[in-house]
Amino acid sequence: MTALTEQFAQGNRFLGWRMVGVAFFVDFIAVGFFFYSYGVFFKAIAVEFGDSRLGVAVGITLTQGVGAILAPILGRALDRYPLKLIMAIGALSMGTGFLLLGVSSTALQFYLILSIFVGFGAGAMGQLATSKLVSNWFVLKRGMALGIAATGISLSGVIMPNISAALITNYGWREGFLFYGAVTIILVVPLVLKFVISKPEEIGQLPDGETEISRLPTPKPPLKTREFLTDRNFWMLVMVIGLLFCIQSGTLIHMVPQLTDRGYTLYSASFVASCTAGFGILGKLTFGSLVDRWDVRHALWLGIGSQVLGQLIMLLLPGYTPFLIGACFFGFGMGGVVPMQGAVVGAAFGRASFGRVLGAMRPPMAVIHLAGVPFAGWIYDTTGDYTAAFTTFIVLYLFAAGAVMGISVNTKANRVLN
Repeated sequence: MTALTEQFAQGNRFLGWRMVGVAFFVDFIAVGFFFYSYGVFFKAIAVEFGDSRLGVAVGITLTQGVGAILAPILGRALDRYPLKLIMAIGALSMGTGFLLLGVSSTALQFYLILSIFVGFGAGAMGQLATSKLVSNWFVLKRGMALGIAATGISLSGVIMPNISAALITNYGWREGFLFYGAVTIILVVPLVLKFVISKPEEIGQLPDGETEISRLPTPKPPLKTREFLTDRNFWMLVMVIGLLFCIQSGTLIHMVPQLTDRGYTLYSASFVASCTAGFGILGKLTFGSLVDRWDVRHALWLGIGSQVLGQLIMLLLPGYTPFLIGACFFGFGMGGVVPMQGAVVGAAFGRASFGRVLGAMRPPMAVIHLAGVPFAGWIYDTTGDYTAAFTTFIVLYLFAAGAVMGISVNTKANRVLN
Protein backbone atom coordinates (compact mmCIF):
# COMPACT_ATOMS: atom_id res chain seq x y z
CA MET A 1 0.00 0.00 0.00
CA THR A 2 1.44 3.40 -0.96
CA ALA A 3 1.81 6.28 1.48
CA LEU A 4 -1.02 8.12 -0.22
CA THR A 5 -3.31 5.10 0.02
CA GLU A 6 -2.46 4.78 3.72
CA GLN A 7 -3.30 8.45 4.27
CA PHE A 8 -6.71 8.05 2.70
CA ALA A 9 -7.34 4.79 4.51
CA GLN A 10 -6.75 6.68 7.73
CA GLY A 11 -9.39 9.25 6.80
CA ASN A 12 -7.27 12.03 5.33
CA ARG A 13 -9.98 14.11 3.65
CA PHE A 14 -9.40 15.43 0.14
CA LEU A 15 -9.25 19.23 0.34
CA GLY A 16 -9.92 20.01 -3.32
CA TRP A 17 -13.58 20.79 -2.71
CA ARG A 18 -12.56 23.22 0.04
CA MET A 19 -10.46 25.04 -2.56
CA VAL A 20 -13.54 25.14 -4.80
CA GLY A 21 -15.45 26.73 -1.90
CA VAL A 22 -12.74 29.35 -1.38
CA ALA A 23 -12.68 30.11 -5.12
CA PHE A 24 -16.49 30.42 -5.06
CA PHE A 25 -16.37 33.01 -2.27
CA VAL A 26 -13.48 34.99 -3.76
CA ASP A 27 -15.16 35.09 -7.19
CA PHE A 28 -18.35 36.31 -5.50
CA ILE A 29 -16.50 39.28 -4.02
CA ALA A 30 -14.10 40.03 -6.90
CA VAL A 31 -16.79 40.05 -9.60
CA GLY A 32 -20.00 40.84 -7.72
CA PHE A 33 -18.74 43.83 -5.79
CA PHE A 34 -17.56 45.53 -8.95
CA PHE A 35 -18.61 44.09 -12.30
CA TYR A 36 -22.19 43.16 -11.47
CA SER A 37 -22.68 46.25 -9.30
CA TYR A 38 -21.14 48.81 -11.67
CA GLY A 39 -24.20 48.91 -13.92
CA VAL A 40 -26.36 49.77 -10.90
CA PHE A 41 -23.93 52.52 -9.83
CA PHE A 42 -23.72 53.71 -13.45
CA LYS A 43 -26.21 56.59 -13.53
CA ALA A 44 -25.41 57.83 -10.02
CA ILE A 45 -21.72 58.14 -10.93
CA ALA A 46 -22.57 59.90 -14.20
CA VAL A 47 -24.76 62.41 -12.37
CA GLU A 48 -22.12 63.01 -9.69
CA PHE A 49 -19.32 63.82 -12.11
CA GLY A 50 -21.40 65.22 -14.98
CA ASP A 51 -19.99 62.63 -17.33
CA SER A 52 -21.44 60.99 -20.43
CA ARG A 53 -22.28 57.30 -20.52
CA LEU A 54 -19.23 56.78 -22.66
CA GLY A 55 -17.14 58.41 -19.94
CA VAL A 56 -18.52 56.24 -17.16
CA ALA A 57 -18.19 53.16 -19.37
CA VAL A 58 -14.50 54.02 -19.87
CA GLY A 59 -14.07 53.56 -16.10
CA ILE A 60 -14.69 49.83 -16.21
CA THR A 61 -12.72 49.56 -19.45
CA LEU A 62 -9.68 51.13 -17.76
CA THR A 63 -10.04 48.74 -14.84
CA GLN A 64 -10.18 45.68 -17.07
CA GLY A 65 -7.41 47.11 -19.25
CA VAL A 66 -5.02 47.37 -16.31
CA GLY A 67 -5.91 43.82 -15.33
CA ALA A 68 -5.17 42.64 -18.87
CA ILE A 69 -1.80 44.43 -19.01
CA LEU A 70 -0.75 42.94 -15.68
CA ALA A 71 -2.13 39.47 -16.43
CA PRO A 72 1.06 37.97 -17.96
CA ILE A 73 3.04 39.09 -14.90
CA LEU A 74 0.37 37.85 -12.50
CA GLY A 75 0.09 34.57 -14.39
CA ARG A 76 3.81 33.91 -14.00
CA ALA A 77 3.59 34.85 -10.32
CA LEU A 78 0.68 32.45 -9.79
CA ASP A 79 2.71 29.59 -11.29
CA ARG A 80 5.75 30.47 -9.19
CA TYR A 81 4.65 31.81 -5.77
CA PRO A 82 2.10 30.66 -3.16
CA LEU A 83 -1.39 31.44 -4.42
CA LYS A 84 -2.54 32.65 -1.01
CA LEU A 85 0.06 35.44 -1.08
CA ILE A 86 -0.94 36.76 -4.52
CA MET A 87 -4.66 36.51 -3.76
CA ALA A 88 -4.35 38.24 -0.37
CA ILE A 89 -2.39 41.14 -1.89
CA GLY A 90 -5.06 41.44 -4.57
CA ALA A 91 -7.89 41.48 -2.02
CA LEU A 92 -6.13 44.16 0.00
CA SER A 93 -5.66 46.28 -3.13
CA MET A 94 -9.28 45.89 -4.22
CA GLY A 95 -10.64 46.65 -0.75
CA THR A 96 -8.46 49.75 -0.50
CA GLY A 97 -9.66 50.83 -3.93
CA PHE A 98 -13.31 50.58 -2.91
CA LEU A 99 -12.65 52.67 0.19
CA LEU A 100 -10.88 55.34 -1.88
CA LEU A 101 -13.71 55.39 -4.45
CA GLY A 102 -16.06 56.31 -1.63
CA VAL A 103 -14.09 59.50 -0.90
CA SER A 104 -13.01 60.45 -4.45
CA SER A 105 -13.91 64.02 -5.39
CA THR A 106 -13.27 64.24 -9.14
CA ALA A 107 -13.82 62.04 -12.17
CA LEU A 108 -10.04 61.83 -12.67
CA GLN A 109 -9.51 60.56 -9.15
CA PHE A 110 -12.33 58.05 -9.58
CA TYR A 111 -10.87 56.60 -12.78
CA LEU A 112 -7.30 56.50 -11.45
CA ILE A 113 -8.43 54.60 -8.35
CA LEU A 114 -10.42 52.18 -10.49
CA SER A 115 -7.47 51.57 -12.78
CA ILE A 116 -4.71 51.21 -10.20
CA PHE A 117 -6.26 49.66 -7.11
CA VAL A 118 -9.34 47.83 -8.37
CA GLY A 119 -7.74 46.86 -11.68
CA PHE A 120 -4.74 45.24 -10.02
CA GLY A 121 -6.80 43.77 -7.19
CA ALA A 122 -9.34 42.12 -9.48
CA GLY A 123 -6.54 40.61 -11.56
CA ALA A 124 -4.61 39.26 -8.58
CA MET A 125 -7.51 37.81 -6.58
CA GLY A 126 -10.13 37.15 -9.25
CA GLN A 127 -10.81 34.61 -11.97
CA LEU A 128 -7.19 34.21 -13.09
CA ALA A 129 -6.14 33.18 -9.58
CA THR A 130 -9.21 31.13 -8.68
CA SER A 131 -9.11 29.22 -11.99
CA LYS A 132 -5.44 28.42 -11.36
CA LEU A 133 -6.26 27.20 -7.85
CA VAL A 134 -9.11 24.93 -8.93
CA SER A 135 -7.22 23.62 -11.98
CA ASN A 136 -4.31 22.64 -9.75
CA TRP A 137 -6.61 20.49 -7.63
CA PHE A 138 -8.66 18.87 -10.41
CA VAL A 139 -7.83 17.17 -13.70
CA LEU A 140 -10.50 14.57 -14.44
CA LYS A 141 -13.30 16.71 -12.99
CA ARG A 142 -11.78 20.05 -13.92
CA GLY A 143 -14.76 21.37 -15.91
CA MET A 144 -17.25 20.50 -13.19
CA ALA A 145 -15.06 21.93 -10.41
CA LEU A 146 -14.46 25.16 -12.35
CA GLY A 147 -18.19 25.40 -13.04
CA ILE A 148 -19.08 25.06 -9.36
CA ALA A 149 -16.44 27.60 -8.31
CA ALA A 150 -17.56 30.05 -10.99
CA THR A 151 -21.14 29.97 -9.71
CA GLY A 152 -19.86 32.42 -7.11
CA ILE A 153 -19.64 34.93 -9.97
CA SER A 154 -23.25 34.37 -10.98
CA LEU A 155 -24.59 34.18 -7.43
CA SER A 156 -23.05 37.58 -6.80
CA GLY A 157 -24.97 38.78 -9.83
CA VAL A 158 -28.20 37.48 -8.31
CA ILE A 159 -27.63 39.17 -4.98
CA MET A 160 -25.42 42.21 -5.52
CA PRO A 161 -27.49 44.31 -7.98
CA ASN A 162 -30.35 44.43 -5.48
CA ILE A 163 -28.02 45.17 -2.56
CA SER A 164 -26.30 47.87 -4.61
CA ALA A 165 -29.66 49.40 -5.56
CA ALA A 166 -30.71 49.45 -1.89
CA LEU A 167 -27.40 51.02 -0.81
CA ILE A 168 -27.61 53.73 -3.48
CA THR A 169 -31.27 54.48 -2.83
CA ASN A 170 -31.02 54.62 0.96
CA TYR A 171 -27.48 55.84 1.53
CA GLY A 172 -25.68 56.85 -1.68
CA TRP A 173 -23.16 55.37 -4.11
CA ARG A 174 -20.17 56.50 -2.03
CA GLU A 175 -21.40 54.67 1.04
CA GLY A 176 -21.94 51.60 -1.13
CA PHE A 177 -18.29 51.51 -2.17
CA LEU A 178 -17.15 52.13 1.44
CA PHE A 179 -19.21 49.11 2.54
CA TYR A 180 -17.74 46.92 -0.18
CA GLY A 181 -14.21 47.97 0.71
CA ALA A 182 -14.64 47.09 4.37
CA VAL A 183 -16.15 43.68 3.59
CA THR A 184 -13.36 42.82 1.14
CA ILE A 185 -10.56 43.62 3.58
CA ILE A 186 -12.18 42.16 6.69
CA LEU A 187 -13.45 38.90 5.17
CA VAL A 188 -11.44 37.98 2.08
CA VAL A 189 -7.86 38.60 3.19
CA PRO A 190 -8.02 36.41 6.35
CA LEU A 191 -9.97 33.65 4.56
CA VAL A 192 -7.44 33.39 1.74
CA LEU A 193 -4.45 33.37 4.08
CA LYS A 194 -5.99 30.67 6.27
CA PHE A 195 -7.41 28.22 3.73
CA VAL A 196 -5.71 28.47 0.33
CA ILE A 197 -3.28 25.65 -0.51
CA SER A 198 -1.69 26.04 -3.94
CA LYS A 199 -1.79 22.38 -5.04
CA PRO A 200 -2.59 18.98 -3.55
CA GLU A 201 1.00 17.74 -3.74
CA GLU A 202 1.93 20.26 -1.01
CA ILE A 203 0.02 18.19 1.54
CA GLY A 204 0.67 14.74 0.10
CA GLN A 205 -2.53 14.47 -1.95
CA LEU A 206 -3.25 14.07 -5.66
CA PRO A 207 -5.67 15.91 -7.99
CA ASP A 208 -9.32 14.79 -7.91
CA GLY A 209 -8.72 12.94 -4.64
CA GLU A 210 -7.08 10.02 -6.41
CA THR A 211 -4.82 7.76 -4.35
CA GLU A 212 -2.79 6.32 -7.24
CA ILE A 213 -0.98 8.57 -9.69
CA SER A 214 -1.42 5.94 -12.41
CA ARG A 215 -5.15 6.71 -12.46
CA LEU A 216 -4.49 10.30 -13.59
CA PRO A 217 -3.55 11.50 -17.09
CA THR A 218 0.17 11.99 -17.64
CA PRO A 219 0.92 15.61 -16.68
CA LYS A 220 2.39 17.98 -19.23
CA PRO A 221 5.76 19.57 -18.39
CA PRO A 222 6.03 23.37 -18.10
CA LEU A 223 5.88 24.96 -21.54
CA LYS A 224 8.16 27.62 -22.91
CA THR A 225 6.46 30.84 -23.97
CA ARG A 226 7.19 30.18 -27.62
CA GLU A 227 5.58 26.75 -27.41
CA PHE A 228 2.14 27.96 -26.35
CA LEU A 229 2.26 31.15 -28.43
CA THR A 230 2.69 29.06 -31.58
CA ASP A 231 -0.17 26.73 -30.67
CA ARG A 232 -3.27 27.38 -32.81
CA ASN A 233 -5.55 26.60 -29.87
CA PHE A 234 -4.09 29.58 -27.99
CA TRP A 235 -5.11 32.07 -30.66
CA MET A 236 -8.46 30.49 -31.48
CA LEU A 237 -9.37 30.61 -27.80
CA VAL A 238 -8.25 34.25 -27.61
CA MET A 239 -10.56 35.08 -30.51
CA VAL A 240 -13.59 33.15 -29.23
CA ILE A 241 -13.42 34.15 -25.57
CA GLY A 242 -12.40 37.73 -26.41
CA LEU A 243 -15.46 38.20 -28.63
CA LEU A 244 -17.80 36.59 -26.09
CA PHE A 245 -16.43 38.68 -23.21
CA CYS A 246 -16.76 41.81 -25.39
CA ILE A 247 -20.43 41.12 -26.05
CA GLN A 248 -21.23 39.95 -22.53
CA SER A 249 -19.64 42.89 -20.73
CA GLY A 250 -21.26 45.40 -23.08
CA THR A 251 -24.65 43.76 -22.54
CA LEU A 252 -24.42 43.42 -18.77
CA ILE A 253 -23.07 46.86 -17.94
CA HIS A 254 -25.70 48.60 -20.07
CA MET A 255 -28.59 46.30 -19.14
CA VAL A 256 -29.77 48.28 -16.10
CA PRO A 257 -29.42 51.73 -17.78
CA GLN A 258 -31.26 50.37 -20.83
CA LEU A 259 -34.22 49.26 -18.72
CA THR A 260 -34.40 52.44 -16.65
CA ASP A 261 -34.36 54.40 -19.93
CA ARG A 262 -37.54 52.51 -20.86
CA GLY A 263 -39.21 53.76 -17.70
CA TYR A 264 -38.70 50.83 -15.34
CA THR A 265 -37.53 51.44 -11.77
CA LEU A 266 -33.99 50.78 -10.63
CA TYR A 267 -35.24 47.86 -8.54
CA SER A 268 -37.10 46.33 -11.52
CA ALA A 269 -34.02 46.71 -13.71
CA SER A 270 -31.80 45.23 -10.99
CA PHE A 271 -34.14 42.24 -10.76
CA VAL A 272 -33.52 41.48 -14.45
CA ALA A 273 -29.75 41.68 -13.85
CA SER A 274 -30.15 39.30 -10.92
CA CYS A 275 -32.17 36.81 -12.99
CA THR A 276 -29.51 36.97 -15.71
CA ALA A 277 -26.90 35.99 -13.17
CA GLY A 278 -29.21 33.36 -11.66
CA PHE A 279 -29.46 31.56 -14.97
CA GLY A 280 -25.69 32.02 -15.22
CA ILE A 281 -25.42 29.68 -12.21
CA LEU A 282 -27.35 27.03 -14.11
CA GLY A 283 -25.15 27.65 -17.16
CA LYS A 284 -21.91 27.27 -15.21
CA LEU A 285 -23.01 23.99 -13.66
CA THR A 286 -24.39 22.66 -16.95
CA PHE A 287 -21.50 23.61 -19.21
CA GLY A 288 -18.88 22.78 -16.58
CA SER A 289 -20.23 19.23 -16.52
CA LEU A 290 -20.74 19.02 -20.30
CA VAL A 291 -17.17 20.03 -21.12
CA ASP A 292 -15.91 16.98 -19.16
CA ARG A 293 -18.06 14.76 -21.42
CA TRP A 294 -18.63 16.52 -24.77
CA ASP A 295 -16.55 17.85 -27.60
CA VAL A 296 -15.84 21.32 -26.25
CA ARG A 297 -16.82 22.88 -29.60
CA HIS A 298 -20.34 21.55 -29.27
CA ALA A 299 -20.60 22.99 -25.76
CA LEU A 300 -19.36 26.38 -26.97
CA TRP A 301 -21.86 26.42 -29.84
CA LEU A 302 -24.69 25.60 -27.46
CA GLY A 303 -23.66 28.48 -25.21
CA ILE A 304 -23.40 30.90 -28.13
CA GLY A 305 -26.79 29.80 -29.45
CA SER A 306 -28.45 30.45 -26.09
CA GLN A 307 -26.93 33.92 -25.92
CA VAL A 308 -28.00 34.81 -29.46
CA LEU A 309 -31.58 33.71 -28.73
CA GLY A 310 -31.64 35.86 -25.61
CA GLN A 311 -30.21 38.89 -27.40
CA LEU A 312 -32.79 38.62 -30.19
CA ILE A 313 -35.65 38.45 -27.68
CA MET A 314 -34.36 41.48 -25.75
CA LEU A 315 -33.82 43.44 -28.95
CA LEU A 316 -36.97 42.63 -30.90
CA LEU A 317 -39.80 42.01 -28.40
CA PRO A 318 -41.22 44.97 -26.45
CA GLY A 319 -42.16 44.87 -22.79
CA TYR A 320 -40.60 43.96 -19.47
CA THR A 321 -41.46 40.25 -19.43
CA PRO A 322 -39.96 39.42 -22.86
CA PHE A 323 -36.82 41.33 -21.90
CA LEU A 324 -36.61 39.30 -18.68
CA ILE A 325 -37.02 36.01 -20.58
CA GLY A 326 -34.37 37.03 -23.11
CA ALA A 327 -32.00 38.00 -20.30
CA CYS A 328 -32.41 34.52 -18.79
CA PHE A 329 -31.47 32.79 -22.06
CA PHE A 330 -28.53 35.16 -22.39
CA GLY A 331 -27.42 34.49 -18.80
CA PHE A 332 -27.58 30.71 -19.23
CA GLY A 333 -25.29 30.79 -22.28
CA MET A 334 -23.00 33.37 -20.74
CA GLY A 335 -22.56 31.28 -17.59
CA GLY A 336 -20.70 28.51 -19.37
CA VAL A 337 -17.90 30.63 -20.82
CA VAL A 338 -15.64 30.86 -17.74
CA PRO A 339 -15.54 27.13 -16.85
CA MET A 340 -15.14 26.15 -20.50
CA GLN A 341 -12.21 28.54 -20.93
CA GLY A 342 -10.45 27.13 -17.87
CA ALA A 343 -11.11 23.54 -18.91
CA VAL A 344 -9.68 24.12 -22.40
CA VAL A 345 -6.56 25.90 -21.11
CA GLY A 346 -5.93 23.18 -18.54
CA ALA A 347 -6.42 20.33 -21.03
CA ALA A 348 -4.38 21.94 -23.82
CA PHE A 349 -1.44 23.35 -21.85
CA GLY A 350 -1.32 21.54 -18.49
CA ARG A 351 -1.38 22.52 -14.81
CA ALA A 352 2.24 23.65 -14.65
CA SER A 353 1.74 26.36 -17.29
CA PHE A 354 -1.88 27.26 -16.54
CA GLY A 355 -1.24 30.67 -14.96
CA ARG A 356 1.27 31.76 -17.59
CA VAL A 357 -0.95 30.70 -20.48
CA LEU A 358 -4.15 32.22 -19.11
CA GLY A 359 -2.24 35.38 -18.20
CA ALA A 360 -0.68 35.61 -21.65
CA MET A 361 -4.12 35.36 -23.22
CA ARG A 362 -5.44 38.42 -21.41
CA PRO A 363 -3.66 41.24 -23.35
CA PRO A 364 -4.68 40.08 -26.85
CA MET A 365 -8.15 39.20 -25.56
CA ALA A 366 -8.41 42.66 -24.04
CA VAL A 367 -7.97 44.29 -27.44
CA ILE A 368 -11.30 42.69 -28.38
CA HIS A 369 -12.97 42.41 -24.99
CA LEU A 370 -12.56 45.98 -23.77
CA ALA A 371 -14.27 47.54 -26.78
CA GLY A 372 -17.74 46.26 -25.83
CA VAL A 373 -18.69 48.54 -22.93
CA PRO A 374 -17.47 51.90 -24.36
CA PHE A 375 -18.80 50.97 -27.82
CA ALA A 376 -22.33 50.54 -26.44
CA GLY A 377 -21.96 53.79 -24.45
CA TRP A 378 -20.79 55.66 -27.54
CA ILE A 379 -23.71 54.30 -29.59
CA TYR A 380 -26.13 55.52 -26.93
CA ASP A 381 -24.54 58.96 -26.71
CA THR A 382 -24.63 59.24 -30.53
CA THR A 383 -28.05 57.79 -31.36
CA GLY A 384 -30.03 57.99 -28.13
CA ASP A 385 -30.58 54.21 -27.84
CA TYR A 386 -28.74 50.89 -27.87
CA THR A 387 -30.26 49.22 -30.96
CA ALA A 388 -27.21 49.55 -33.21
CA ALA A 389 -24.89 48.32 -30.46
CA PHE A 390 -26.81 45.12 -29.78
CA THR A 391 -27.34 44.45 -33.48
CA THR A 392 -23.57 44.61 -33.86
CA PHE A 393 -23.16 42.21 -30.95
CA ILE A 394 -25.36 39.64 -32.70
CA VAL A 395 -23.13 39.83 -35.79
CA LEU A 396 -20.05 39.31 -33.60
CA TYR A 397 -21.56 36.09 -32.27
CA LEU A 398 -21.38 34.68 -35.80
CA PHE A 399 -17.64 35.40 -35.96
CA ALA A 400 -17.17 33.73 -32.56
CA ALA A 401 -19.11 30.64 -33.66
CA GLY A 402 -16.93 30.38 -36.76
CA ALA A 403 -13.72 30.68 -34.74
CA VAL A 404 -14.82 27.77 -32.53
CA MET A 405 -14.14 25.51 -35.52
CA GLY A 406 -10.41 26.16 -35.08
CA ILE A 407 -10.28 24.78 -31.52
CA SER A 408 -8.96 21.22 -31.26
CA VAL A 409 -8.70 20.18 -27.60
CA ASN A 410 -9.94 17.07 -25.80
CA THR A 411 -11.37 18.14 -22.44
CA LYS A 412 -13.10 14.83 -21.71
CA ALA A 413 -12.26 13.03 -18.48
CA ASN A 414 -10.95 10.00 -20.39
CA ARG A 415 -8.34 11.95 -22.37
CA VAL A 416 -4.73 10.77 -22.43
CA LEU A 417 -3.05 14.06 -21.45
CA ASN A 418 -4.10 16.83 -19.07
